[in-house]
Amino acid sequence: MQLQRYLANRRWWEFGMVLGFALVGFLANVGIELIERGRDGGAVAWLEPVVLEGTSHLAVILLFPLILWFDHRNTIRANNWRRTVLAHALFSVAFSLGHVTLMYWGRVLAFSASSRLGTYHWDNWLSEFAYEYLKDFRAYLLIIVIIYLYRFVLRRAQGEAGFLEEARDEKPVTGVSDRFLVKKLGREFLVRIDEIDWIESSGNYVNLHVGDHVYPLRETMTRIDERLVPLGFQRVHRSAIVNLDRVAEIVAFGTGDGEARLQTDARVPVSRRFRQELKERLV
Repeated sequence: MQLQRYLANRRWWEFGMVLGFALVGFLANVGIELIERGRDGGAVAWLEPVVLEGTSHLAVILLFPLILWFDHRNTIRANNWRRTVLAHALFSVAFSLGHVTLMYWGRVLAFSASSRLGTYHWDNWLSEFAYEYLKDFRAYLLIIVIIYLYRFVLRRAQGEAGFLEEARDEKPVTGVSDRFLVKKLGREFLVRIDEIDWIESSGNYVNLHVGDHVYPLRETMTRIDERLVPLGFQRVHRSAIVNLDRVAEIVAFGTGDGEARLQTDARVPVSRRFRQELKERLV
């Protein structure tokens, strides 16, 4: 399949992959449960494991858009990993609560609707939830890892990945009028300066964030800062520069630091050193 054809229908393919992963997990778990029950040599009732696993996997599918939304607002990056990893760890509790609630009541309804099944209830909610959370935390971690691996593979295929191993083949950035000319792996990208949402430092490179795309450039933050500040950009952190036109609000933390929330829902760290200057330029 050609890459451009895939990208043109990307959301449908991604939806299909989510359903595919869920179906494989569902069939595998049902199969394992039936094998375990069949070891006793008696008749194997297939309906109960189908209902138990089906309600669990359906709940995960329903919650998947919420995971994507939360990760979009708390994307794990080199300059914010402490905060975002903690945020994801806390969110895994909310994910588990949602999963357990949907799964439990789905099973109650399914059991009550079938004469071949008995009743479904938990005697001790606390111990049951603790058990389910351990499984849900593992599932949440696996989902996040798969999401980030998928994004990495997709960016490699598009020639846009910002990792240093790939960027070694890059040529230096050339300024063309109000654009950046990015040459990478035999491909050229013209990036208009006013289309840039924010810029992130990454070692000897900077990453230009333009919508959902990331363009890595061999350049220093200092030189980028000197060029773009007169054009409506502002340094907000030693590792970040924002387009002032993209800033929706500034959130202050008790430590004196803060973050700039952009119109794209991206969250950019703001150090106390630059916060006041950012406020003044936004007025």
